[in-house]
Amino acid sequence: MVLLTLRRTGRSLSAALLATLFTALLLLLTGAPASAAQGHHKRGQHSTKRRGTHGRAKRAGNHKPPGAAEGLGQREGILPRNHLTEESAIQVDLSHETVRLPLYPGTAPVPGEPSKTEKVWFVLLDASDQGLAHDLGVNFAPKLANIAIGDPAAVQTVTLDSPSPEQNHFGPAVVHFQGAPDFSPTRIAEPGPTGFPLKSFQPGSVAGPGYSPFIKIAGSNVVYNAPIIAAGEGPFDVVHHTNTEDRVLGVHIAPPSPPGQFLQSYADLLFVKGFDAGQPIVYLSTDAGQPLTSVLERSTYVPALNEAAYNGGDDFLGSARERLFGFINGQTGEDNKQAQGFQHLVLDGHAAEDASAENTGLINGLKNGGDLLNVFGDFPTLASPRHADAYSPLWDAQLGLWTEKAIKEGLNKRQIDENQVFNLAATRPDLLTGVNPATGQPAPYGSAGVDINCAVIGFTANAPTANLEEPVPNSQFPPL
Repeated sequence: MVLLTLRRTGRSLSAALLATLFTALLLLLTGAPASAAQGHHKRGQHSTKRRGTHGRAKRAGNHKPPGAAEGLGQREGILPRNHLTEESAIQVDLSHETVRLPLYPGTAPVPGEPSKTEKVWFVLLDASDQGLAHDLGVNFAPKLANIAIGDPAAVQTVTLDSPSPEQNHFGPAVVHFQGAPDFSPTRIAEPGPTGFPLKSFQPGSVAGPGYSPFIKIAGSNVVYNAPIIAAGEGPFDVVHHTNTEDRVLGVHIAPPSPPGQFLQSYADLLFVKGFDAGQPIVYLSTDAGQPLTSVLERSTYVPALNEAAYNGGDDFLGSARERLFGFINGQTGEDNKQAQGFQHLVLDGHAAEDASAENTGLINGLKNGGDLLNVFGDFPTLASPRHADAYSPLWDAQLGLWTEKAIKEGLNKRQIDENQVFNLAATRPDLLTGVNPATGQPAPYGSAGVDINCAVIGFTANAPTANLEEPVPNSQFPPL
């Protein structure tokens, strides 16, 4: 296997993937941190997605189909409210790469000290019931009802206070969790010689016993996506994140509300950029079922999610997952409009640094496209109700590997549409394949054993409504 060399000229990688890349991917699947620091370091209408009418697959993004977005959409100012899917979001500040979300109170056992409890703070992002999702202003995700199939630990049952009128004239009741994340570890993302694979890594927050971000309240079967993002009474560390998740850039705890009023607590969280159906979107990554994934996503490592129903199950009976498409060896370069993927994130997205409002280099790098720029599958705004309602925040990663031929010919270009990616994988295995991390060889395209909790927030140009192409025959699940 040839050593990978990287030219940061804004064009492409110059050779085949090296053996350590596949080692890192194998570790990502198995959940073992590669060369990780030892211990915790404390800090100070059809299932074929037939939505398009634009014919055959294009060659690795060389031709821009009708309806494809140019660039990343709006990148400054406040995102208009009619661009939000997460209607409860107080604001999306594109200038600072943050989404401001209502913050809710809870209690949970202290990680490592189960006899003690502490105050925790969580956000609400999705619900499996349409009426409750609408009432709460969160995304409707009916697939979440399946998440515990074969994996009961993927959902934690919580209890809810029943306060008296004197205790609560108006406002949320305290939620009592079975477990919580430990935010105290130091996040480590040390780049390797070529950026990715990382030389060493360690998640910055890790689920304690009994914790999952997906909850149901005792007495109800509705599943909510309610990740805990901060712990304690404050002050909250939003620079090195010793008591907050690594994407938390600000926390505001409201004082007691005056009579007749309601004062809202909230948190500002670093969002992520991506694409769906040819349009730029923003979303929030909060949890992952594998250590390396959680490091790259700046999210909480939740081992229970690794077995959530189920790898490769999108569009099939009992699945809670939806497909997400990532690229290992896309192009790099801070000003390269074709850049995308793991190498790009590590080299151009300041992946090794702590995220904070003061870290303007990181904020500006991400604002200019330094994210992974993953491609999403079903999305709440799609014109087909079949596909809008198939959205789930639990994404099943399909990892693409550009071949040496694609790299040499400069065809490893940015992808922005699910069907186009599938059509490439189905018709051009000489350009795009999956990978078998155990052997270091190309493999059939499909699920890579990686799942990520990423709730969508909105879109920055036009709403994703239809894919840019029809699926080619036998590229997806029938019937057509």
